[in-house]
Amino acid sequence: MKTLKQTLGLTALTLCASFLCGAAQAQASTDPRQPLVDKLLTLWHVDDVAVVMVQRPAASAMEQARIALQGRVSAEKRDRTLKDISVDVQTYVDEATPLARQSAQRLLKPTLSPVLLQQFTDEELRQIIALLESPVKKKFEKLAPELERSLGEKVAEDSGPAINPKLQTMTQAVGLKLRAASIAP
Repeated sequence: MKTLKQTLGLTALTLCASFLCGAAQAQASTDPRQPLVDKLLTLWHVDDVAVVMVQRPAASAMEQARIALQGRVSAEKRDRTLKDISVDVQTYVDEATPLARQSAQRLLKPTLSPVLLQQFTDEELRQIIALLESPVKKKFEKLAPELERSLGEKVAEDSGPAINPKLQTMTQAVGLKLRAASIAP
């Protein structure tokens, strides 16, 4: 159980973080370079990181199912079971992808705009948008993994409570079908 001191500390930390985020958003929205950053974020498609976050466990589940069935059941039964499992995996992907994408789109500007505005000048933003071969492109590519990681963490934090039960449902369905396939003749 949390103590009053811990609760007050967390509340103060949350208020400070909200204030700082609000200040960063206010600065970003009044910066004349914001339209360039908006265009960059539109062209970059960094929100696809959310799709990858959803697809990774689905692909892993299919691969683990293939490995688990390999050599344990007949080829016909393996193919039938994998086809059945793929329905559960696809259901998870179909349900979780829009949630993660919406989260990424909602968090994209407030998470990445302040960093881009801080790191790049007006001219550098124009060069990135134009995708010119230049030193600024290398600078952007160097910063991209950090930006993607930052957005990924925010998306996971934001959409995790909605996606995790779907991931658990898919994992349980796959497990049950694997057990049934390896037990039944």
